[in-house]
Parts: sequence; structure tokens; C-alpha cells
Amino acid sequence: MTYLEKLSAIRLLMKEKGIDGYIIPSSDPHISEYLPDYYKCIAWTSGFTGSAGTLAITQDFAGLWTDSRYFVQAKEQLEDSGFELVKLKVQHAPEYVTWLGEQLPTGATVAFDGNLASLAVANAVKSTLEPIGVKVNGHVDLLDPIWKGRPSLPTEQAYTLPISTTGQSTTEKIAAVRQVLKQKRATAHLISSLDDLAWLFNIRGTDVKCNPVTLGFAFINESKAILFIDAVKLSQEVKAELASHGVEIKGYTEVQDYLKTLTASDVILLDPKRTCFATYDSVAKGTSILEDMNPSTMLKAIKNEVEINHQRKAMINDGVALTKFFKWIEENVASAELSEMSIADYLRDLRAEQPGFKDISFDTIAGYKDHGALPHYKAEPHSNYTLKPEGLLLVDSGGQYETGTTDITRVVSLGKLTQEEKEDYTITLKGTIEGSMAIYPKGTRGYQIDAITRRSIWATMRNYGHGTGHGVGFFLNVHEGPHVFNPTPTDIAIEVGMITSIEPGLYREGKHGIRIENLVLSKDLDTNQFGEFMDFETLTICYIATDLVDTSLLEKTHIEWLNNYNAWVYESLSPKLTQEEAIWLKDKTKAI
Repeated sequence: MTYLEKLSAIRLLMKEKGIDGYIIPSSDPHISEYLPDYYKCIAWTSGFTGSAGTLAITQDFAGLWTDSRYFVQAKEQLEDSGFELVKLKVQHAPEYVTWLGEQLPTGATVAFDGNLASLAVANAVKSTLEPIGVKVNGHVDLLDPIWKGRPSLPTEQAYTLPISTTGQSTTEKIAAVRQVLKQKRATAHLISSLDDLAWLFNIRGTDVKCNPVTLGFAFINESKAILFIDAVKLSQEVKAELASHGVEIKGYTEVQDYLKTLTASDVILLDPKRTCFATYDSVAKGTSILEDMNPSTMLKAIKNEVEINHQRKAMINDGVALTKFFKWIEENVASAELSEMSIADYLRDLRAEQPGFKDISFDTIAGYKDHGALPHYKAEPHSNYTLKPEGLLLVDSGGQYETGTTDITRVVSLGKLTQEEKEDYTITLKGTIEGSMAIYPKGTRGYQIDAITRRSIWATMRNYGHGTGHGVGFFLNVHEGPHVFNPTPTDIAIEVGMITSIEPGLYREGKHGIRIENLVLSKDLDTNQFGEFMDFETLTICYIATDLVDTSLLEKTHIEWLNNYNAWVYESLSPKLTQEEAIWLKDKTKAI
């Protein structure tokens, strides 16, 4: 079926079922950012492959609502699909709901598949539309009847990690969650989010590309810990290990029926942002529901010393691969044989040579020249630039290792550097350094670090449209909550042990893009009469190019930070490099 034929088939079903507006979120029953093929509904329906967006369909209009990261990509991918791009004014805001309310008359019906919509999204739809007389049905799947050859749910084997890797046993983690439930006076808890489940049971899998997770749900109360999972994924050894921690196994599809067995004496904690509406709606009537963040979300965001030490080792291995990569780029760019796609493949191969490598942590963004100005660009055959000895190359990439997750962005000049490129690069670098050097009182929120990072960039009347940073998991999802460094006033304090990216950028459409990203660890610094203070330890180990730096735009402290950082990179990586590679890196890290 073509995209136009799919849209026609959806509209025909809408007409048959009396549905006037249909919503298709980019999600799954676990409210995941990255999806198994079975749940890539937006891509199948419209052709749009970005990780954030919502389709809204009426008989007269079909639109994709997405944010500025995907405007260019969406415009290209939606061509001839029957869907139009609608640009979100505020990232992640449900603006399509307001639009539906304006378009549809009183008495109309809006529907969606509750397995794809979070409780928070469902509540936004209901609270906006029902007061104006628009009916809402959250239990309608219009795609499955017309999706011929739909991929099956994954059945790959899951595996557990030893305590020598995780630093904390499953028994200890379950006890920690139960303690939080007791404090909140909840008697039960359901976890839908896959990274929370993976953390809790020290279990990993390959069900979602780039994310070492396995599909499942977890139920916990005072006496039970249940893992709902397709049992074919578990070996007898894994089942025995989970059983030793008191974990019971039930079928993946049994979770909603199990929730119907709860009683009026139960108080179940559900995370409205990470629980789908269909799961929420299956809780037995009369059961009290406490809507709150999963306890495991904060517990896993604060890394223990074992995880932190492993993460430092992963950074060294990642830095070795990146050093080899940028050396190779420099030596081969004149051959006219390198492209955005081929260099991404080669970087993956280099990472795969490193100890403990499992996968990349997201699709590599290799943006040459004007493609670098697209923050979430992914090279495709029709857009794949050939590299030349001129212009800027932005590479945003990461690896999944058994000892940690990495995420790094670097920009290098391939030749014919312009003053505008140097200025944008130096100003961006200044922001990265400002954020990395920040000293802040305990209790500081992410939006305050965001402002510190942007301050020197704003001073030049420049800005960037994405957030400054996101949490990163330990051999888990590259985007991890609950904390973020962005302008949104998220009321989550920065805690000791959190790992976060600092990644300011500057983008000139049609010219170039610059982003310089390191991961940092938040840690205690000192306590005095004015309170407790914290700072960051930079974890990422890869040289920052200095030939793009205009030192006249930096202060002495910035230059010292850069020189110290690059010297540390050389000291950390050179023992693992060949003599030729070490000499090359020595030149790249020399003081300016």
C-alpha cells in the first residue's frame, strides 16, 4: 500500500466507526522514545521516521505535529504521503488536541489507541475536548486491521548482568523501590517503561535498536515481584537467577488482566508519563491510583560507584575508537570516497573493536556542511553527501558497552575554514566550557545549568533551539530522566551521581552546524557557611579541535580549561594507541 492508500483506508474505517478525528502518537505500551518495528506506526502510516511526532487525521486534513528538530526531515519524508507538516510552537506540547477542538463540531468523536498514548497524553485529550462536547474513545486501533505483513513482536533472548557490573543486586533494588512505595503509602506499583524494568531486574536485551532493553512489565507489592515477559526470551539460567531474587514470571500479554484482579484495598502507583492509557484503564474499578513518577526513575539516575567506575572505562574505549576515526577522516577526506553514510558505518566498526561493545547508542548523526545545521539529521541514500577537503563536519554518536553508555558530539574542519565558522565554533565551545565549569549549590535545577551554559552564547545574541543536556543511562537508554538541562522549569534537583550531557550548539541553515557535547558526572564539591556546593566531572574523553578556535573570543579560564582537557585526553588515551596514532593525537591536543 502507498501512504495515500493507507490514509484512505484509515479514513474509511473512521467513517464506518463514526470517528471524526484520529490520533496516532509516536509510542508503544511502554511509552518508549525508540520503538520496536511492531510499534513504528507513524513511520508505516506516513513515512516520517523521527522519534517525536503525532499524526492527527480528519476526513479533510491529515497532519504531522513535530518540533524544530525534524522540520526539514519531515518536509522531505511527508512528500506525496497525504500528510502535511504542522510545526509545533512548543516542543512536546499536545497542540494537535487544540486544533482538533477547533475543527470538530460538538458531538464529534476523537479516538486513539490507548496502547500508544501515555496517560498524560490521554488526559490532555480528554480534558481539552470533552468539556467542549467532543467525545473521546481511547480504545480504537485502526492500523492493525489494514497493516498487512506487520512485523512480529521481538523474541530475542534477554540476559542478566552480574553485580560486579551493576553494583547492586535485583533483591536490593526491589527493596529500595518497596521502601519508596511505603513512604508514599502505596501498596503496589506497575512499571511499564523498559529502562526502569531493565534497571530493576538487572536485565538487558535487544528488542529495541540501540537500546539494550527487553519488552516487559513489572509489578511490585509488599510480597510479590512479577516480571511480565515472553518466557521464550528467558533461558533456564536467567529464570533461576530471577527466581533467586524472588521474581515471578508471567506472560507479557497478561499484565492488563492481572491489574483487573486488584481490590479496593490496593493503592497502586503509576507514572502518568510512562504508563499507557490502556494499561491505566485496565486497573480494577475501585482500586486507588496514585499518579507519581516511578521510584526506579530517580534511583537509576543516581549511579553508584561501581557504575561510575565502569563508565569511566567505557569512555576510554570510546575515546580510542573516536581518535582512530578522526585520524582516518583527516587522512582520507581528499580521496572523494568518504560519505556521511560510509563514515558512520566505519565509526561503528571501530567501536565494535572495543571491549564490551554491544551496539551504538543511537543512529549516528554525521552532518557535513549544511546538514550539520539539522540537529537530528540522519543520512539517507538520497541525501548522502560526499566529503571534500573543505567545510565543517559534525559527528554526534555514541556506543553501548557492557560498562556504560556514551554520547558525544565533535565538529572538525575538513579545510578552507572561514571566520564565521571559527566564531560560531568558539562561541559554542565557550558555552560547553561554561556549563562544564559550573559550581552550583545543592538543589540546583537543570534549567539553571541550561542558563549558565547559554549565558555567553546569549551575550553574542546567538541561541539554539534544543535543550542543553539530558540524562544518560548506565548501559541503558541514551536519553534518561528524570532530570534535564533545558529551559523548561522541570522541578528535579541535580543529584550527586547523575550523568548528563552538556551540548550547546549553533546552526546556520544552508551553511553549517556546530555542537560540542561531553557527558558530565555531578558530584559534591564543598560545604561551607553558605551551604553545600556541587560541580561536574567531565567523563567524555576525546580531543576538542583547536584549529577552529578564535582565542580572542575566549577568556584565560576558558583557554586553560581547554588545554587541561586536551592534555588529559592525550594522557588517558595514548597508552591504548599505536605510536603513529599517539603522535597524531599529541599534535591535536597541544596547548594553544
